Amino acid sequence: MSVLVFADAKNGKVIKSAFEAVSYGAKVGGGSCIAVTYGDVSNADELGAYGASEVVVAKSIADNDSQVLSALVADVAGQKGANTIIFSQDFTGKAIAPRVATKLSAGLVSGAVDYPTADFTIKKTAFSGKAFANVKITTDNRVISVLPNSVGAENTGGSATVSDYAGDVGVSKVKIIESKSAASDGSVPLPEAELVVSAGRGLKGPENWGIVEDLANAMGATTACSRPVADIGWRPHHEHVGQTGVAIRPNLYIAAGISGAIQHLAGVNGSKVIVVINTDAEAPFFKAADYGIVGDAFEVLPRLTEAYKKFKASN
Repeated sequence: MSVLVFADAKNGKVIKSAFEAVSYGAKVGGGSCIAVTYGDVSNADELGAYGASEVVVAKSIADNDSQVLSALVADVAGQKGANTIIFSQDFTGKAIAPRVATKLSAGLVSGAVDYPTADFTIKKTAFSGKAFANVKITTDNRVISVLPNSVGAENTGGSATVSDYAGDVGVSKVKIIESKSAASDGSVPLPEAELVVSAGRGLKGPENWGIVEDLANAMGATTACSRPVADIGWRPHHEHVGQTGVAIRPNLYIAAGISGAIQHLAGVNGSKVIVVINTDAEAPFFKAADYGIVGDAFEVLPRLTEAYKKFKASN
């Protein structure tokens, strides 16, 4: 079986979820896989440590254009004879994977959370993360997108040869006028964050967000918010996590002053550890929490920040 992995890149570097996808692809491929990325990336060779035996770089492609990138992946798959294509289930993967599946007449499983069985049955999330489904791919060509932070990236210490892409992906029909990064302040983007501190209307106003940012800064975490907070303009919309916002799977998700409506839970229930802080002991979010604190966020968050700083100073 030949496996090709799409390794997304931003700001001249292959991103974290790409390393996870390559680790996944290497295990599916029996220890190695081929990766394809684009742009003027500086760390393409690092994919070798996670299972890529070769990395193909399309330096001429500078923009994140799903039409062009899907053509690139399909062409490299044909050149390398790959019948299994792996993506990360992030914004770019969601846009490209279905296109590639159509081009290759491949069966597609999106949101995989485990490795394929011998007959290529794959476990994936269903109903906005409230359930799991086992889906069998019966086509000769297969496309899988893996949920970020579901299997992890494993450094096996290998190395990869890096080669330039030789092919033609055609002319883009999309003209990108401007591209702005939501995390322009240097923080880790929400889809890649391992630690997230979030808050809702329980903070009572945007002027009180300092206690959320203080804890996030102390922990090296990314800040987030509930939809109502973004809708009324307290926080920017790119921080909205939930079913209609950004879906995240961090190692730790701290939620203060968020009741836990089903739409919010759908976007965060893949978090490995959920800590809920709320004055309402009957808040629905406590049912999904690993740890719950019934208390006022204005008292609890500063105490958590102080405790974390003391812990960090002693280690």
